[in-house]
Amino acid sequence: MSELDEGQRAFSSFRVLNGEGNHSEREALFRNMAELFSYVSDRCDDEQVAQYDEVLCQLAEFVEVEARAHVAKVLAKLDRAPGTVVVKLANDDIEVARPLLQFSKVLSDDDLIDIITHQTEEHREVIAGRNKVAERVGEAILDHGQTSSVVQLVRNTSAELHKGTLEKLVERASRDVEIAADLRGRTDIDWHSLRGEIDDVASKVLETLGEIDHKFDPVAAGKINAVVYNRMRNRAGFSSTEWKVAYNQVKALSDRKQLNERALARFARFGYGHHAAAALTVILQLRPEVFVKWLASQDYVAITVALKAAGLAPDLFEAIVATLPWRDLPSTADIAMVVSRFNAIEREEATGIFELWRAHSFRKRAATEERLAASA
Repeated sequence: MSELDEGQRAFSSFRVLNGEGNHSEREALFRNMAELFSYVSDRCDDEQVAQYDEVLCQLAEFVEVEARAHVAKVLAKLDRAPGTVVVKLANDDIEVARPLLQFSKVLSDDDLIDIITHQTEEHREVIAGRNKVAERVGEAILDHGQTSSVVQLVRNTSAELHKGTLEKLVERASRDVEIAADLRGRTDIDWHSLRGEIDDVASKVLETLGEIDHKFDPVAAGKINAVVYNRMRNRAGFSSTEWKVAYNQVKALSDRKQLNERALARFARFGYGHHAAAALTVILQLRPEVFVKWLASQDYVAITVALKAAGLAPDLFEAIVATLPWRDLPSTADIAMVVSRFNAIEREEATGIFELWRAHSFRKRAATEERLAASA
């Protein structure tokens, strides 16, 4: 290609980004950029992702539904996708949003709850059928959804239903025969045990539903209850699968410039340990394997110094330490000891130690890479 051709192509792209190109130019650039990103997403750094994000968001304003739906399908299958444009398209018309609402791992629980709150019943129904529906997301569907989305939630056996959600479901079922029918069909819930746990009002409603029709295997019911009803998050133990999802969701949050202390506090409040760890990794600009190693080795000292250097408030630090997915759950004495160390060290001192460690780590990594390159 000649310099003149390259100049004309660049000028054409410039016109498109400013809304001056024709319809076909805009759509072609929008589709092509999304396809290109899908091929290189695993090799893009944060700055490159931000560039894709900005351009795709601009182009989304100039193209028709068909093009937006195509790009949504492309982005829905990616583990790492530009956070702003994903949320933008997930809030679009349902024909655009559907693949993202069904499959995107980039959308966090908070993103889904916001969509449930502000978008249509069709959006809520798709979210209710996701492969994994967290407790908070299910509760939001109950709070804002109509019969179709609530029925979809009840039928979704992978949805996390805890006591509060089930109480609300029982109350809704007393007013909606379709929800009641689907609740009766959930043989994986031990309603006998449930009646002893939920409040008196919901328990009385259960009597009107004729729910005691099923014969249960007590052992099987107990095992199922541990998963479906009264679910407790296992806050100890690292999961590589959860880490991958959390890390990419946190990166998407960072794309939208929303990764801050408020986000950390929210992760701690709702027990999102892997998200809290991923967020700290990004904020501290660490390689993921470094933070994972600290968790696996219960390295309280490293995390105390790093988070003091990051300027976390003492109460947030305590909440984060208790939430992180350590190999073993910290005891009350462990947390008290860590908090005491955190309060004792000055931020300036912690920053000096952390930066010294970082410099040493970079030099060590560079030397290792040189040795590997020489031996290749």
